[in-house]
Amino acid sequence: MIAIAVIDDEPAIRNALASALGAAGYLVHEGGDGPAAIDIVATAAPAVVVLDIGLPGFDGVEVVRRVRAFSEVPIIILSALDRETDKIRALDAGADDYVTKPFSVEELLARVRAAVRRAESGVAARFRIGQTLVDLTARSVHTAGTLVRLTPTQWSLLEVFVSNPGRLLTHRHLIEAVWGGEHGSESSSLRIYVSNLRRVLEEVPANPRFLLTEPGAGYRLVGVEPAGDL
Repeated sequence: MIAIAVIDDEPAIRNALASALGAAGYLVHEGGDGPAAIDIVATAAPAVVVLDIGLPGFDGVEVVRRVRAFSEVPIIILSALDRETDKIRALDAGADDYVTKPFSVEELLARVRAAVRRAESGVAARFRIGQTLVDLTARSVHTAGTLVRLTPTQWSLLEVFVSNPGRLLTHRHLIEAVWGGEHGSESSSLRIYVSNLRRVLEEVPANPRFLLTEPGAGYRLVGVEPAGDL
């Protein structure tokens, strides 16, 4: 049975989530503060952590930092609308996704299922995104059977996206991964390169299906599937 950790200091929310996840067939470990979160991740080795930001002991951002010191378990943040800054800090610290309170249980279950799939799939060498095939080993991109030439920076950005399928990647995370932190958080370079990648990946770049913008947070590449030989 797949184990899920639910960490929230509000018993009503924690109980509701535990009930819904249990009904969906997951084994649920519950905690109500930061130290409990670390203990559960270390001892129960859950497949996914559902983590509230506003925790006693130490907050969810600190939990993410401490967990990332010893585990790559997917972490889904629960964030209230008035904690937007903390949500971004948690994502930059290594969280994988977020759901804003109030949220639907169906949405959270969908995010959990997606996180479990990503964790179980591992990192493939080849990916299909619509009509585009990406080979990380050969460092090549084909769209509709035609080889597409990318600049080194375009390739680096695409590699980050396909290595994190479905994961919300913040502006800061992408800038640091591609440019090594040399560009400021307000740099227009990222937007330009995302726009360029959309011309490769999308049939209608102005109405993207795969490389999506998460307003105020970052970008997410969806529809990524492991591919066979190119």
